[in-house]
Order: sequence, then structure tokens, then C-alpha cells
Amino acid sequence: MNQTELTELTMMLKDNGLTIAFAESCTAGMLSSELVKAKGSSDVLIGSLVVYNVEAKKKLLGVKQDTLDLYTAESQQVTNEMVMGLKKALDADISVATTGLAGEGGSETSEKPVGTIFVSFLYDGKAEEFREVFKGNSQSLLKQFTEYVLEKLKGIVEEHYDR
Repeated sequence: MNQTELTELTMMLKDNGLTIAFAESCTAGMLSSELVKAKGSSDVLIGSLVVYNVEAKKKLLGVKQDTLDLYTAESQQVTNEMVMGLKKALDADISVATTGLAGEGGSETSEKPVGTIFVSFLYDGKAEEFREVFKGNSQSLLKQFTEYVLEKLKGIVEEHYDR
């Protein structure tokens, strides 16, 4: 998203009286970094936790070791636990968690290749989860991941809140 689009998203959040928080693993702070480029971001962004390492996921968000062992750190199940822990920690109106594989060395398989991202949104008593696979190098994937999540966020606000 360009700055104008980010500002439009931020204003949509603000106009609807919504706050947002992120728990970022694979995006490593890029979501919040992008959002703060927008005017009015300080009115809506509560915070962002970068939980790149599994220990951070466990200590800060309450992700269970059993879930990590069974599904791996890069999974929808872990992302779902991350978003629940984020809601408990920061209590934003919209909580967003991301995990995924932006490079080799994680839990990639033929069914879960490098380029896979998992996203969970928690808002208004509802949860939505998404899985998408992108192609490219590590930097390209991170940009695609960030754009994807922000576009999904915009869609959720438009569909469920926009007045």
C-alpha cells in the first residue's frame, strides 16, 4: 500500500473507533512499521509484538509447546494461539497475528513451501484465518506478506465495520 492507501485504512479504523495490534513472526515488525507511515496511526495502533523466536511466542503470547511440537512454529494453529494471546495482552479491537516461511530453514515441506504465510484476525468476537503461498526471494516475500495482510485488514474493516 502506498501512503495514501495506508492513511485511508488508518482513517477507516479511526472513523469506526477501532484499535489494532499485531503479533508478528515472519513479518518481524513490518506491519506496524508500514502502518505508522500513515497519518493518524497513533490514534489506532496499540502496539506490535515481534515474536520471531518460539520462546517469544510462548512467553509473550502463551503459545503452547505441545502446539509447536505437533504443528511447527509456522502453522495456522500457532498463529491462532498467537492472536488469542495478543488479544489477552493488548486487547485491541482487531488483533492480527502472522507466521510463515520467508526463507529456507524453517518447517518447509512440499505442502508448506517457502513463501507460505499464515494470518489470523480476531475482531468483534470473530476469528478469521488465511493461508497463502507467494513466490520470490526473502525480501520480496516479506513485502508481499505485508501487503497481503494489510489488504485483508482493509477488507475486514470495509465488510464488518465501515460506516
